[in-house]
Amino acid sequence: MFINAIERVSQFTRPIHTLMRNYGSTQLVPGAGTIFFINEDGYAITCKHIVEMLAASENINANFQQFKNERNILATGNNYAMSLQQLEVKYQYKSGTTVQLKNNFVDTVDRISHFNWHMHPTLDLAILKFNGYQKIHYADCARFLKNSDAVKQGKFLCRLGYPFPEFNNFVYNAATDDIEWTNAGITASPRFPIEGMVTRFLADQQHGLFGIEMSTPGLRGQSGGPLFDENGTIYGMQFSTKHLHLGFDMIDKDIIVNNEVKKISDYSFIHLGQCIHVQAIKSFLQQHNVTYYEE
Repeated sequence: MFINAIERVSQFTRPIHTLMRNYGSTQLVPGAGTIFFINEDGYAITCKHIVEMLAASENINANFQQFKNERNILATGNNYAMSLQQLEVKYQYKSGTTVQLKNNFVDTVDRISHFNWHMHPTLDLAILKFNGYQKIHYADCARFLKNSDAVKQGKFLCRLGYPFPEFNNFVYNAATDDIEWTNAGITASPRFPIEGMVTRFLADQQHGLFGIEMSTPGLRGQSGGPLFDENGTIYGMQFSTKHLHLGFDMIDKDIIVNNEVKKISDYSFIHLGQCIHVQAIKSFLQQHNVTYYEE
């Protein structure tokens, strides 16, 4: 049903690869988010929480670089450990503190000098503008649903994103105490679609109708990805998943596992994806005079 639509939407949907490292650790934790491009001028849509992560990473990385600069000039000897401890207190670094958060925009544009962004004041929605490039690497642009009245309960739609990061083109450089992207290894993660039915709508007094609830979850890494129909027309953007208790609980229930009786407890939930409604996206683009297309 969505074969051709996925191919179409894949032309303008891209992953953001992230790497996180905590203080005192050499373990690098990969993650991903999703963006999709809406015109030929380097404008993309994603979640506000993803843009907030991008903004935070600049401060996190700059603080750690300053920490390293001060650490490198500490006098060696008997007082080094105490001096380092004082420096850690100054920067509020301890085990579990995130000290590096690096991002890689995959197959978007040839190079990036900087970003501009507009974050919605209340919805999990943001516009991201790429700057300083000479060539775009996406092949098409999103086409938004023109008549938003067509979004109705029972409509089957699909979401696309990158929820299972498999890229490993990175390394920890012990000599520089830094994360480095490399040209070796797996540089991409497979796209992952997930279908669902429109179940309910999200609305409140402040925004009116602003969201679409789906019968299946949006997966981690699909945040910022498009919601679309069988033609590839955009109906919205995935931003979160809610978890509702079903009440089908089993407590200390006996089951047979490998010919042995085991007691298990299970608390059932339904996981429902939440998407920003197409009309809310178009209104935000209009507010900031950003060109977009409809069909």
